[in-house]
Amino acid sequence: MQSSEVVILARDVDALLVPHGTEVRLPEGAFVTLTQSLGGAYTVVVNGNMLRIDGADADALGRQREVMTYETPADGSVNMTDLDRTLATIFDPEIPVSILDLGLIYKKEVHTDADDGFNTVYIEMTLTAPGCGMGPVLVEEVKRRVKRVPNVGSVDVELVFDPPWDRHMMTEEAQLQLGVY
Repeated sequence: MQSSEVVILARDVDALLVPHGTEVRLPEGAFVTLTQSLGGAYTVVVNGNMLRIDGADADALGRQREVMTYETPADGSVNMTDLDRTLATIFDPEIPVSILDLGLIYKKEVHTDADDGFNTVYIEMTLTAPGCGMGPVLVEEVKRRVKRVPNVGSVDVELVFDPPWDRHMMTEEAQLQLGVY
């Protein structure tokens, strides 16, 4: 989505305040300005505040709910391809490129508890700049979405700045899309 659109919320909906990541409840009937819809998440502006609404709540905006389908591994493992597919649906609220294509994901590991088989996904990620205020919002979105992958029990996201991110960490497609090749 490129242009803004005013939408009336069809129901109460939870949203994350950008850049802090604080959860707020928006009431049914509120007017919001939809500024970005990428990867199944929506960026809206309400009373001068930018917020993110998850794709699972798209119906509140009069949109089709996002549904990702996964096959659940019978052995209790976590499918790494499903992790990548999920991370590819998370877009920076200000940049129309996924965090995976931006090269913000440095590490993905699955740790399985030997006693109970509980899977914890550990993700190490960065931001395009250390002072970027989108960190808390992106971390919360990563946690929420990755938790939906079958057999994921919990998600631990660590924000790191070493090595520092630079544009060469982006995929070629992302560089071309942003004109920074």
